[in-house]
Formats: sequence, structure tokens, C-alpha cells
Amino acid sequence: MISLLGQLLKYMKVYRKFWMAPIVFGLLLIGGLLIAAQSTAIAPFIYAIF
Repeated sequence: MISLLGQLLKYMKVYRKFWMAPIVFGLLLIGGLLIAAQSTAIAPFIYAIF
């Protein structure tokens, strides 16, 4: 997973695709939020957001 992120950052640097950074960050944030909501007491609050 770390190498994938490293390659993605290298791609954005070489091809000057810095507009992709907020999209990738947002997807990682939403993915982490959904993973955290599966087994914790936060789940009712997360479902209220969506």
C-alpha cells in the first residue's frame, strides 16, 4: 500500500498532475471513515452524515 502511494506521488510530481492530490486524499479519508464505522460505536453518527 505504501509503495502504491509512493508511485502515485511520483507520478503526480513527474507529470505535474497536482490536481489529483485532493481527490486521492478525499478518497482515502472516506475509505478510512467507512472502515472505522464498521465496528465501532461511531457507526450511527457516520450513517447520519451520508
